[in-house]
Amino acid sequence: MNLHGGSGHPEPNSEPPPAISSSPPTPKLKISPRLNRWSMTRALRSGVKIDRPQIHRTDNPPCRQVTTEEADKKTSSSIDGGDDVEITAVKSIYLVSDGTGWTAEHSVNAALGQFDDRLVSRGCSVNTHLFSWVEDEEKLIEIIKQAAKEGAMCFYTLANPAMAKSSKEACDLRGVLSVDILGPIIEGIASHLGVSPSGLTRGARDRVKTLNDAYFKRIEAIEFTIKQDDGTLPENLSKADIILVGVSRTGKTPLSTYIAQKGYKVANVPFVMGVEPPKTLFEVEPRKVFGLKIELIVLQAIRRTRAKTLGVDTEAENNYSGFDLVRKELDFASKIYAKNPGWAVIDVTNKAIEETAAVILRLYHDGSDSSTSVPRISKRY
Repeated sequence: MNLHGGSGHPEPNSEPPPAISSSPPTPKLKISPRLNRWSMTRALRSGVKIDRPQIHRTDNPPCRQVTTEEADKKTSSSIDGGDDVEITAVKSIYLVSDGTGWTAEHSVNAALGQFDDRLVSRGCSVNTHLFSWVEDEEKLIEIIKQAAKEGAMCFYTLANPAMAKSSKEACDLRGVLSVDILGPIIEGIASHLGVSPSGLTRGARDRVKTLNDAYFKRIEAIEFTIKQDDGTLPENLSKADIILVGVSRTGKTPLSTYIAQKGYKVANVPFVMGVEPPKTLFEVEPRKVFGLKIELIVLQAIRRTRAKTLGVDTEAENNYSGFDLVRKELDFASKIYAKNPGWAVIDVTNKAIEETAAVILRLYHDGSDSSTSVPRISKRY
């Protein structure tokens, strides 16, 4: 059974959820408080209820989840004497878009990242609900009515000014806290360019859709990256724009795919104990190669979860995620990095794919263009 990944099992940049198994429980891995807190934050961000003992309310009490059923039966007896509160709070955020909702989703997720520690300490989780391709006012109003019932906050990206106005008016009327993400940006660009926006939604029939060179370049890059996954076709490494290397479970595959969608041909090569990396890896321009490293305890936890998900036996699990083995693999990779000082080495511990990709692309462009002291990634529209 393939534990290391490959094209059939893309590497996650974070710990996947454990599978339900009927096998007897195994001793829990002793994880550092930092990793435990990080895992709790991810669970709370995704709206997962975490079982915790009740705590004594302080001057700054944690917020409490109020379900529809509780709202109907809301009484003062729901909290015993007002002293103990169960930490299971959930807040809802509605994301409304006349397109895919990508902009709203990523903007809000980036902002939520500023509250990770506070979500944990206050016991509040957040559920985001995405409503895409909302192009008629009737549907928009229904969504906002539902947001009002749930006490949700509403973020919207609506290109049509009339729809954006209707959204704000409906939210104000029903007391829904709202934020127009796209409107101020469009207004700013219109002022800067001295041109009025079209006001057309992404799916509008009148909108001009062009398949330009950048589009076909992106498709070509994705196809190349899929073929080069997990060290396949090493003879093609010279054709890659970016090459990612590292031990198993450092997120090479999802990171490669993410960067490829931006139009870069990406190859990834795994470092495996007892297996020499391909010679062609050391023949390419060093600036193209990016080594991925990760903290030992985090990598061990990810690998153990991976092994449990695949349902392997204890011996196979220990051969893949044992402390000494993981340490030796990381040392093996570190020695290769030391012998190749021209490679950039990036710590991916607890980092999102987007964060790591941003660092890689900044370094990539900084290395390829020394004419400016400020690295930049340019696109032409």
